[in-house]
Amino acid sequence: MRENDDKDFAGDGMYRENILDHYKHPRNTHKLPRCDIEHTESNPVCGDRISYAFAFDGKGRIAGVSMQAQGCAISVASGSMLSDELKGKTPAQVAKMTHADIEEMLGVELGPVRLKCAMLSLDTAKNALGIHQKYVQKSSGKGK
Repeated sequence: MRENDDKDFAGDGMYRENILDHYKHPRNTHKLPRCDIEHTESNPVCGDRISYAFAFDGKGRIAGVSMQAQGCAISVASGSMLSDELKGKTPAQVAKMTHADIEEMLGVELGPVRLKCAMLSLDTAKNALGIHQKYVQKSSGKGK
């Protein structure tokens, strides 16, 4: 089934074009010169897979993001768009993001099947940042 025929992917043509552009030309796929955490997750049901690498500045904000994704257009586009959105945010700000933020970012309303595809990127980012926060707390003696 072509993405344009998918009933679980309802949206304005302009937003569809943006999604397809991010799918065909994902952003931030470069390797970071310095990386503080790398994390990969996948959806075994559909085969979507996303990896993020993050570098932080001295204030704990995300200074650099690298993303690799394989899967459907929604999954890859969501990962690409989110990689741009995360720059400059703190892990606490990312932790507050929801599926509504992802739908707004994509510009389309998603049904339950496609929502899982779109949320893989945010779930992966949140989990990576959570792992990093625990490591930082443990290293600084605050996690005891």
